[in-house]
Amino acid sequence: MPGMGGVIDGKVFGSLFVTLFVIMDPPGTIPIFLALTSGRAHRVQRRMAWQAALVALGVITCFGLFGQQILGYLHVTIPALQISGGILLLLIALDLLTGRIEEPTQTKDVNVALVPLGTPLLAGPGAIVAVILGVQQAHGSAQYVAVWSAIVAMHAVLWLTMRFSLVIIRVIKEGGVVLITRLSGLLLSAIAVQLVASGVFGFIDAHPA
Repeated sequence: MPGMGGVIDGKVFGSLFVTLFVIMDPPGTIPIFLALTSGRAHRVQRRMAWQAALVALGVITCFGLFGQQILGYLHVTIPALQISGGILLLLIALDLLTGRIEEPTQTKDVNVALVPLGTPLLAGPGAIVAVILGVQQAHGSAQYVAVWSAIVAMHAVLWLTMRFSLVIIRVIKEGGVVLITRLSGLLLSAIAVQLVASGVFGFIDAHPA
């Protein structure tokens, strides 16, 4: 009887899940979600939690399925995407480390679960780049299952985080959220540097001297 290793690649799953966790930053989403949904009934907040997660999953899925075709149409190579994505992630990491992430102000005129919460806050450029690269680098059914399982699992975590944000914020307090956000920024900066380095080596391999 085959083990789970034959069904899903645990290494690929763990790598993409951790990358998306750091980029999408569920703990850091808590204060922003509370700010955007403040003054609304708990029932409305719960509905906005799953709406935001569903919108983000839809955007990420579209780029996961058709991202390579989009890149081909625009004549953009994977190394170029890695370098640009790495630079973008580095900027986000610096904002996380310095606390300069701006929290959108609440508005009653639009459904904030769709914009800006679902996208671009959750399904932002960094997550899109990570998913496109994850799908592009997957080989074999086990790795493809791992990639899509990591994507679904990450959005389930996002939904649970927002769904129970009122409870979580009481447990870890604002100081805990700040601490986790700073650590996420540190990890994200390392991922960004690795993406840039991989892109540079990709260019070198594609254009040898």
